Amino acid sequence: MNKKLDALAVAYASAILGAALMLLLGIAGNLGVYTGAVGQMKQWHMFFSLSAGGIISGMVEAAVISFAVGYAFAWVYNKLSK
Repeated sequence: MNKKLDALAVAYASAILGAALMLLLGIAGNLGVYTGAVGQMKQWHMFFSLSAGGIISGMVEAAVISFAVGYAFAWVYNKLSK
């Protein structure tokens, strides 16, 4: 039985999860929690900052990157599972 992943479903789920985690990290950073992780996100992501606009743009950036990685993962999985 050959099970295939739905590449778009994996990509959308990854994008939603990436954006949600970036939102939570932005909120936590504004509360003064996980400041080390916030500092790393500021270094790794071009658009992330603790302002409202920075959090939203970081969410968009995380969603786009996560979508691409999730889709690529599912595509490779499906190719290798044949």
